[in-house]
Amino acid sequence: MAHHFEPLANDLILRTARGEDVERAPIWIMRQAGRYLPEYHEAKGHRDFFECCRNPEIASTLTLQPIERFSGLLDASIIFSDILVVPQALGMVVEMIDKKGPHFPHPLKSPHDGQYSKVLHKDVDVEAELHYVYKAITLTRKKLKGRVPLIGFCGAPWTLFCYMVEGGGTKLFIESKKWIYRHPEESKALLQKIAEVCVEYLALQVRAGAQMVQVFDSWAGELSPSTFKIFSEPYLAYISKHLPGKLDEMGLKPVPMIVFAKGANFALDSICNLGYNVVGLDWQMDPAEAVKIRGDRPIVFQGNADPGVLYGTKEAISETVKEMVEGFGGGKRGWIANLGHGITPLVKPDDLRFYLEEVQRLTSK
Repeated sequence: MAHHFEPLANDLILRTARGEDVERAPIWIMRQAGRYLPEYHEAKGHRDFFECCRNPEIASTLTLQPIERFSGLLDASIIFSDILVVPQALGMVVEMIDKKGPHFPHPLKSPHDGQYSKVLHKDVDVEAELHYVYKAITLTRKKLKGRVPLIGFCGAPWTLFCYMVEGGGTKLFIESKKWIYRHPEESKALLQKIAEVCVEYLALQVRAGAQMVQVFDSWAGELSPSTFKIFSEPYLAYISKHLPGKLDEMGLKPVPMIVFAKGANFALDSICNLGYNVVGLDWQMDPAEAVKIRGDRPIVFQGNADPGVLYGTKEAISETVKEMVEGFGGGKRGWIANLGHGITPLVKPDDLRFYLEEVQRLTSK
């Protein structure tokens, strides 16, 4: 099923991700399609969050909103979806509770609760279960008309595992820690199952039209250096190793892969060896230090301003961008500008606009 899309007018981020010299740093923003935009609320209306994800027309409209508002300032779009569609495909119920976030009414309590075995042994039809994501991607590519590339994504196995056992967001990670310290082998089996689904899910996103993919390990920082090596790293590596082969099987070329292990700066050296083209950094990593750790490896960095700077003055934003540009080496090679995590809901769109303009201004010199 080959799709025909208009040629790309702006391939800056793809050239950067491939390690080429470029005219300036490309930029996109995690959660750039979202609640900080007034038009997001208008388009969403009274629909439930997951209803928006499951409606390709709405999802594509939301994806395009920042591209249209910040025309010429963003170098990529990212499909409007959620990492928790994967647990849904695995047979778990996930609800989005207004002002509280995601909620699993029946989280995985232990390897003996019955649901664990069902999830582990489910023969997941990833194509059928998540068909609405692929439809949204294809529709968005058509609507983009080649303006900028489209990024697809999934949650990392460890982060999805946390949600599946905690039942939602958490500050303490009690259930996750119980699982890995009481049931390490059963935890690894579940992480492997999730990783296999992620590979197929990302490959199908690429077939639908995604031109880059990102793996979000939002809870990586909850692990210690030793447990990160056991419960996160092998499954991130599984995805990067098997996705290109899966694409090849489908008659598709490989696409640039980004990994973002938030809070795992302690593991940056080994993350640079996981097989991803691009490594995302959070705002707690000093860019110059990251560049030193990278050494001469052909890894591109992405990030990493504190999202909170967008609540500051223009002077504070300019200073942050200047430090970041200098730390990453000027922006002509090896760096995709972003924030160090997603944009937060109360940011004024004009303050994000100023941030985008400053990145362009200071990296075009």
